[in-house]
Amino acid sequence: MPCWYDGPLAAFGVGTTGDDSETDRIVAAALAVQETPGASPALTRWLISPGVEMPEAATAAHGLTAGHLARRGRWPAPAVDEIARALSSQAASGRPVAVLDAPFTLTLLNHEATRHRATSLTGYLGSHPLHVLDPLVLDTHLDRYRKGARTLPDLCAHYDVKPSDSGHGTGRTADDVLTVLELVRALGRRFAARLARLRPDELHTLQTRWYEAQVHDRQTWFPRGGAADGQWPMRPTAPER
Repeated sequence: MPCWYDGPLAAFGVGTTGDDSETDRIVAAALAVQETPGASPALTRWLISPGVEMPEAATAAHGLTAGHLARRGRWPAPAVDEIARALSSQAASGRPVAVLDAPFTLTLLNHEATRHRATSLTGYLGSHPLHVLDPLVLDTHLDRYRKGARTLPDLCAHYDVKPSDSGHGTGRTADDVLTVLELVRALGRRFAARLARLRPDELHTLQTRWYEAQVHDRQTWFPRGGAADGQWPMRPTAPER
């Protein structure tokens, strides 16, 4: 059996109206599925008209304007249903899913599913656990003392990954997802001595502990940097605002 980073792998990501996982909305999403390294990934993309204001900062982040989404975006309810079902399919297959900053992405999707479908993401997954690989958590744990930022461009430069730039019509969301797919494989190869023997479910469990420790460290060194509950890969549901 191949190591997880040489076997079937998926990646998921979203474009949003902002950076608040409790209140902001999904405007774009993408899921890339790749059976082996180097194979052409199967890419599914969604554009959503969120029905709320699109801040200029959000457009600058993902390249999608309110006008473009009004013309090309779908109603949220059916699109969110498809997205949640697509992730559920990955969970049922046992294929691990790479998600950059999973607590933000999956918590936001969970709120969208509850808002538009009255069903949580956990409800969609049912009895099949989603095995998540978060390059931020992995990189922070495996190269803890490296200085500098750990944004997606920074991680790509560090792990010699060329960012995707193929223009898929969903702003930068699809390209970022394809990039994360390659990044997680590169990260696995870089730390093969420490990761090769771990199954995706074992690595998922370890990341819950690593993330909790990372949040604790940040709160110790930067007590005014904002509260975080240390829950990974999805934060507990908070009352709707």
